[in-house]
Amino acid sequence: MLSRTADHLFWMSRYTERAENTARMLDVNYQTSLLPQSAAVAQVGWQGLLSISELLPSYGALYGEVASDKVMEFMVKDEDNPSSIISCLRAARENARAVRGTLTTEVWETQNQTWLEVNRMLRSGEFERDPGQFFEWVKFRSHLSRGVTVGTMLMDEALHFMRLGTFLERADNTARLVDVKFHAVQSDFFGAATEQDQEYDFYHWSAILRSVSGFEIYRKVYRDVIKPERVADLLILRADMPRSLHASLNEVVSNLAMVANDQSSETQRRAGKLRADLQYGHIEEILATGLHAFLTQFLDRVNELGARISRDFLIPATA
Repeated sequence: MLSRTADHLFWMSRYTERAENTARMLDVNYQTSLLPQSAAVAQVGWQGLLSISELLPSYGALYGEVASDKVMEFMVKDEDNPSSIISCLRAARENARAVRGTLTTEVWETQNQTWLEVNRMLRSGEFERDPGQFFEWVKFRSHLSRGVTVGTMLMDEALHFMRLGTFLERADNTARLVDVKFHAVQSDFFGAATEQDQEYDFYHWSAILRSVSGFEIYRKVYRDVIKPERVADLLILRADMPRSLHASLNEVVSNLAMVANDQSSETQRRAGKLRADLQYGHIEEILATGLHAFLTQFLDRVNELGARISRDFLIPATA
């Protein structure tokens, strides 16, 4: 396959997944902001979202003080912000258009319709009327895109590069979501002292689980009250949790093997080593050595993996 075609397919999937994960992060902050809490605590949550997306300086230059409505506008509608939902969906559609002949009609029409519809929704004010419903729509369109891709595309290199993009992006975004939410409430590791704290804990952690479609899975797996260390275990180490770091790396490793070439052996080795660290890891060890440090290192390794995939298979980055 031409590296240019592989590059467009890879980034089409990454941007679609990024739009979904941005919607998930915004949704968990929006839902958490509806809980009883001080203005200072709410601001820390929104500030953390910008920090983990590495967008705090860009936001500050435009808006100054962190406020929920401005953060949501910046992360949803700002076309100058490359990580906003509108920018991600535009980039996904442009990458799809560049390789229209490689995609099935169903895949192209799904991408194109998503782009047309999101513009209509933002113009008509649907986002402002019900942010939660808008975020659900973004997630649904991403689900639809993945389902149509798997259900209609030939199982060849094109599909494998699309899957690589999806799961590399998912690993990155799940790690960021876990990091920002655990880093913001470190005291929760020591348990809630009062009944009011326990109630807040439940809603806080259940909102995080719902943001990765993990609330029902948590109940099924642990059959117990929601505990932070088990949330971390589910989202990092459980291979049977679809959005976990372990499940994402399983997919990255298997799809890398399907497109392997003469120069990709070191990339495969590093992906396999990262997967092995998750496969044989224990959440107690991770928490003892520091969750933030673990996730920061994980993000560095995932980013390095993405750079190596680009170098081995895709268009080389120009200076």
